[in-house]
Amino acid sequence: MASSSGTRHKNREDYRRAMELEEARKAGLAPAALDEDGKEINPHIPQFMTTAPWYMQSDGPTLKHQRSWKKEVRESEKAKEKAAGTKEWYERGKKTFQATKYRKGACKNCGAMTHKTKDCMERPRARGARWTNKDIAADEHVAEVKLGYDGKRDRWNGYDARDFSKVQQRYEKIESLKQEEAKKKELEEKFSKGKAEAEAEAEAGAGEGEGDFLLKDEEEAGFSKVEKRVRTTAGGATGSVRNLRIREDTAKYLFNLDVNSAHYDPKSRSMRADPNPDLPDSEKKFRGDAHLLKEGEVQAWNRLVLHSQLGSTSQESHMQALPSQAEALYKEFKAKKEKVVAKSKTNIEDVYGNAASKAKVDQRLLRGQTERYVEYNRRGQVVKGEEAKVTSRYEEDVFVNNHKSVWGSWWQDGVWGYACCRQTLKNSYCTGLAERNDGNHGLQARAEASAVAGGPEEAGGDGRKMLQAKGKRAASGGGGGFQGKTAIWGGGQEKGVELDQEKLRRALEKESERVASKVESDDRKRGYNSLRGESGLDMTPEEMEAYRMKKMRPDDPMLSFSKDHPDAV
Repeated sequence: MASSSGTRHKNREDYRRAMELEEARKAGLAPAALDEDGKEINPHIPQFMTTAPWYMQSDGPTLKHQRSWKKEVRESEKAKEKAAGTKEWYERGKKTFQATKYRKGACKNCGAMTHKTKDCMERPRARGARWTNKDIAADEHVAEVKLGYDGKRDRWNGYDARDFSKVQQRYEKIESLKQEEAKKKELEEKFSKGKAEAEAEAEAGAGEGEGDFLLKDEEEAGFSKVEKRVRTTAGGATGSVRNLRIREDTAKYLFNLDVNSAHYDPKSRSMRADPNPDLPDSEKKFRGDAHLLKEGEVQAWNRLVLHSQLGSTSQESHMQALPSQAEALYKEFKAKKEKVVAKSKTNIEDVYGNAASKAKVDQRLLRGQTERYVEYNRRGQVVKGEEAKVTSRYEEDVFVNNHKSVWGSWWQDGVWGYACCRQTLKNSYCTGLAERNDGNHGLQARAEASAVAGGPEEAGGDGRKMLQAKGKRAASGGGGGFQGKTAIWGGGQEKGVELDQEKLRRALEKESERVASKVESDDRKRGYNSLRGESGLDMTPEEMEAYRMKKMRPDDPMLSFSKDHPDAV
């Protein structure tokens, strides 16, 4: 419903201006509208919320109808309740008005106006105040106590501590009367006995005046007595106070005075959580009652209960009804489990072995020193001493198809094979010495095949050279043995061998040309055996030395110096 200010009809121009003003206010270009109290109205609030109903009779936009009119009343009540706290209570025995004659609607028994006849607390009269019109009782004070959340749950609300002084006075009077009666009995006993006996008893009891409050041996022994509680709600272990902690021990709730620390239940005297979880275990005097569940035989008991609950349907057991049967079944289950585990362990050891049972390596061999001397050059090659084994990314010591050596252990004329039978097919079956004897025939067949593929000239030239080279190596005794990787590529020359300077010079020139042509041409278009040496078969030591001298090493700190130096190669 529109307000009284909005009942006037708006033409199209007024409506357009109102919409433009609203959009400008939302965009922050125009100031926001003000209500009756001078407060700004958020322009993003919908119109149906800012428009007041017709009965508010407002002349402009306002949000007063959206605010709670009981807010001030509630705030005053809260302030009053906060100031009063939980001390507000009913005033007992307070009288307000004393009437002299009976009033209509009053109690027929006593004549008070604050209660009915059935709620009257006075003695029922033979003739009530309604008929006698005498002894009219005063009206009681009826208080309207409005308590908050804490006040309703305060057990001590309305209790006056001064009333307890009366209880103390009454107790002191009773104690004084008891002491007087006890002294009278002692005097009577002393007068009834002989004088000598009375004097002896007086000397013996001279020091008992100060020790009246001290515990005797019989009473002190009672502190160790544990009495079983009967019909208790909390199910405690004892109904006596004598089994509590010793006076020197610190109470559980005093280990940490922080109110947000572990909760202490005074009814059961238990604190399950750890009051000081940040302290190390060596400094803790109390770790919480729940810590006891992790010690002793509690874990074994929990496993026994769990086994009885998860038992099979054929052998049902109950811990409370048949505890002996449940324990016997659990022992039988553990024995079977140990047998299964031992059998599984034995099967695994039979398949994989037991490394723990083997003799351990002597620590002197692992941590001992050695007299072996190895000398290396600047390139990392062994000069003196034992040559280091070359690591490989392939499988090592894996012999297949009856071979006695691995694939790649033999190499000749750019072809890899097995050293045991000198076969060049990886999936071939080892034939032993027969294939080794026919090694020259296989080499000759390959040479003839390559010669036929290259033409008649090459058949008579390159093939003949390969056979001659093969024969020379066989005659010298070097063709039948296995050559290492370094020897194949010219790196395994004997120590002390001098290089031919003329061959080295020619190798350096060819290496320079190769490096220059490698930069200009595409390396992907090179031939299969383009990296062979000058002889066409193997790399010579001079060619390998030229390659090492011309090799670029970006991580070499002396690289720039060697380029600028006039003696640099």
